[in-house]
This record gives sequence, C-alpha cells and structure tokens, in this order.
Amino acid sequence: MPPNEPTFAELIRAAEHSAIHLEMRDSYGVNEEKEAFAAWRNGFRYDPADRASWWRPFLDLISETVDRGVVVRRARIVSEPVTEYIRYEHSGTFTNVAAGEQVRWLPRREASDIALPGNDFWLFDGRLIRFHHFTGDGAWSAYTYTDESAVAKLCADAFETVWERATPHEQYAV
Repeated sequence: MPPNEPTFAELIRAAEHSAIHLEMRDSYGVNEEKEAFAAWRNGFRYDPADRASWWRPFLDLISETVDRGVVVRRARIVSEPVTEYIRYEHSGTFTNVAAGEQVRWLPRREASDIALPGNDFWLFDGRLIRFHHFTGDGAWSAYTYTDESAVAKLCADAFETVWERATPHEQYAV
C-alpha cells in the first residue's frame, strides 16, 4: 500500500454518518478469505455463542463505528442460484449483523435496470469512495479513491436503489 493511502480502519473511523458497501461479485479469491472458505467447505461454521472466534478485528471495528452513531450498511447483488462462495458468505453474515451492520441481498435479475458502477465500493459519508478492484478470478488487485461528487452520487443512487429492492439478511434464503 502506498504510504499516503488510507487504511479501511482509518476511513471508517473518520466516517461521521454513514458507511455503505456494495458487493457485486459471485466469488472472491482474496487471500484472507481462502483459508476461511476452505474451512467452511470442510464443515466449519461460526458459533453464534462464541463471538471471540468471529472475524476480528473487522467486526470490532464495525461495532465501534455503529456504537458512535455511524450507520453501516452492506448490499450484495448475487446471481441465483447462488454460488458456493455466496452460500459461505451468507452463512457467516450473522456476525456482521451482530456487530451492527445492516445487510441486504438482491438477486442479480432484479438489478438489470439499475445504473451500477463497474466495481464494488465503500462510500463514506456520501463523499469519499473506495473502489475495490479484482482480477477475473476474484483476487484482490487494487483500491482506488475518488471524492468526485458526480461519482459519489452515482454510487449513492445505485446503492439506495439496490437497498430498496433487496431482502434483509434475516429473510434471504440461499
């Protein structure tokens, strides 16, 4: 990471009102996830009673953020039937919800008329966007940032449209 590039923790700690995340891939091959996905495939499931075993330090950061009044929402656009990777994500999403994040799921066929940005993103306070770039096989490639108001509006509008149509995590079955 270049020395002036903010970390996710710095970005979300600086958020005052909102942090929204739109995910649009059916699988991710990022290194941190490979071991967890392999364990899930072999039968591992997070224990709702064992919060200490959950995804740390990310969930602690989300909980701290929500506790100071920032609304954190995540929307996932997914193909149906869902991929094995999405089943894995769905099975562990209760931990995000327990940390205070609001999560919804939208079948891809219901997103056909939404003007979507080309990449997953986080949008902080409706102003700063962190785009996530992946290779074709889902490996993380790079982050880019912008605070261009027209791009922030595109991302915010796309997210809100997805959010309105999407199903809350607790009601979405895979």
